Amino acid sequence: MIATPDLAVNNRDAKRATYVAAWLDGLLGCAKVVVGTLVGSAALVADGIHSFSDLVTDGFVLAATHYGRQAPDQDHHYGHGRIETLATLLLGSVLIFVAGAIAWSSLQRLFAGTQIAAPGVWAMLLAVVALLAKEALFHYTMRIARRVKSKLLEANAWHSRSDVLSTAVVLVALMGAQFGIGWLDAVAAVIVGLLVGKVGWDLLWESARELVDTALPADAQQQMHEVACTVPGVESVHDLRTRQSAGWAMVDLHIVVGPMVSVSEAHEIGNEVSRRLRGSFPALTDVTFHIDPEDDAGEGDPSRFPGLPLRPEVVAALDARWNHHPVWRNLTDLQLHYLDGKVSVSLIISDTIHQPPQCLASQLKAQAGDIEWLGHVEVLFVTRAASAMR
Repeated sequence: MIATPDLAVNNRDAKRATYVAAWLDGLLGCAKVVVGTLVGSAALVADGIHSFSDLVTDGFVLAATHYGRQAPDQDHHYGHGRIETLATLLLGSVLIFVAGAIAWSSLQRLFAGTQIAAPGVWAMLLAVVALLAKEALFHYTMRIARRVKSKLLEANAWHSRSDVLSTAVVLVALMGAQFGIGWLDAVAAVIVGLLVGKVGWDLLWESARELVDTALPADAQQQMHEVACTVPGVESVHDLRTRQSAGWAMVDLHIVVGPMVSVSEAHEIGNEVSRRLRGSFPALTDVTFHIDPEDDAGEGDPSRFPGLPLRPEVVAALDARWNHHPVWRNLTDLQLHYLDGKVSVSLIISDTIHQPPQCLASQLKAQAGDIEWLGHVEVLFVTRAASAMR
């Protein structure tokens, strides 16, 4: 399938944001390592290595965004959104790992009483520039992520925020070392590690819920139910189910319509329900509806139980009992209605039989009284002109 214009624009913006992040991470990583080495700051060198590690994450996000935002194909009928979900799950795990590493190394320095040499103004100035640049990148990426509805890009934005926090820790460490208070670095780093871990856990939890097909919030489901019920011809709605994938949503529902409406009318009623749901909930990518001629909510899946006979068997059974009756011989159309566990029959004939339709229906019903599944029988007359038009 060819991607829609909106999808193509979203993919382009998501990739652009990730490319910007990759270039910035590369430049900052080089600057931190070089300056940190020159001034003898292990914290600044470590922060530079952390920025280089972000390059790997950026590449991972680019690949996941490219494949995860592709349109459905022959092998993935529901799209590739789960790729983004899996990537977000992994990225959340990376954030937790980074948080643990920050906290652990900081505790080790705190308990070991490691002293940090005075770094000088240039090192602190670089830390400030890096902090501001990564904070701006966070806001830019988050804005794009929310517009294109990408949880993965949002996770990468929070990864940039973790870099802001770690750089802030480094800045505190540099300032503390400059004034002889090196232990501030360890205390601040532990706090930052806990904050980063909280972000990682939230992303991990949301992605895990998505992978197990967690439904939309109850209020959203109720709104969908109300929207569907406003469509003319809808008598009730039941078995409404939802799930999510990469910021998008899918819904399937059962729509109860009048028992005697035509198949095409019932289908168009369902189409209108789908149109109104998509109009009210732009995040919906897939709406599947099932038409019911009667409310069977709570009765389970009828396909799991023995069913009623289909048309060939019904016609054979009725022909065995009605083949000599004038109604059957003059039959123009036969309509079957599966209602209340029975098969109701409407026989449409021309107006050549001069008997009341109620009497004819009673005769037919009596002659087929041994058929357990036979429900209501009715005879309908059509004029010859109408029959010719048919």
